[in-house]
Amino acid sequence: MRAIVFEDGALRIEESYPEPVAGNGEALIRVLLAGICATDLEIVKGYMGFTGVPGHEFVGVVEKCADAEWLGKRVVGSINLACGKCQTCLGSGPEHCRERSVLGIFHQDGAFAEYLTLPVVNLHAVPEGVADDQAVFTEPLAAALRIGDQVAIQSFHRIAVVGSGRLGVLIAQVLSRLSDDLTMFGRSKDSLIIAERIGLPTGLAQDADDNGFDIVVEATGNPEGFMQSLRMVKPLGILVLKSTFAQKATLDLTKIVVGEITVIGSRCGPFAPALKLLAADQIHVRALIEAEYSLANGLRAFEHAAEPGVKKILIRP
Repeated sequence: MRAIVFEDGALRIEESYPEPVAGNGEALIRVLLAGICATDLEIVKGYMGFTGVPGHEFVGVVEKCADAEWLGKRVVGSINLACGKCQTCLGSGPEHCRERSVLGIFHQDGAFAEYLTLPVVNLHAVPEGVADDQAVFTEPLAAALRIGDQVAIQSFHRIAVVGSGRLGVLIAQVLSRLSDDLTMFGRSKDSLIIAERIGLPTGLAQDADDNGFDIVVEATGNPEGFMQSLRMVKPLGILVLKSTFAQKATLDLTKIVVGEITVIGSRCGPFAPALKLLAADQIHVRALIEAEYSLANGLRAFEHAAEPGVKKILIRP
């Protein structure tokens, strides 16, 4: 099959990459559409030491599966492949299983290919009214929803979302349903155009008040965003970290101690409520799409996705 492969520090298009074989309890999925996210761009910089086919945001069709109920269904899939037997899996779930692999990120070929495999337990059927270009946002929307699982947000909480990129816009839309006082912050007015277009309150990060927010979500995708976000959070406030990046950072953590700041790492979230929001057309995702490329033009797709200020780049095999 055709696939985008990352190996020896470089991306390439492979025309005869081995098609994956579905094992016991797995499904073979033909990829309809996949999205490039910031994590994929960081993988190319060395994040997680990954080798293979990247990509974890996708929608596809089940073509082979021992469970006939799934055949022909359009699906998305949660990205953590876990043992399902350990104390962590049986308790909090698969996201932190010590034996897990992660689709397109860690020891598991991903979605920038014609086919991928996932365990059936990872699959979620896409509602009929949700188009492919909406369904492909299920994984990042689920990640945005994860914050509400971790933090008891009240309507009176003053919230800042720092980072006006694709994930930041999804996070702001989700959290604005929980708080009456939310502002999305970006580096420039141009970076906030989409947020303003869909009705989110916005501001420039450099103009935000010191110690002005009960909850600050850092979604900038760069180490500098952490210090900007830390500056904005109140003493006894909560700082939620959403960025993953390969670059090492030197951080001054004094305020965390003196201000008794709670820092929360936030990663994968629930797919079912994400699909429900998309089916109800309650989250704007199409405004986040910049361009679509064929898999054969996948290298150009990555180049485009890496340009500053670019919205979501999609790849259609």
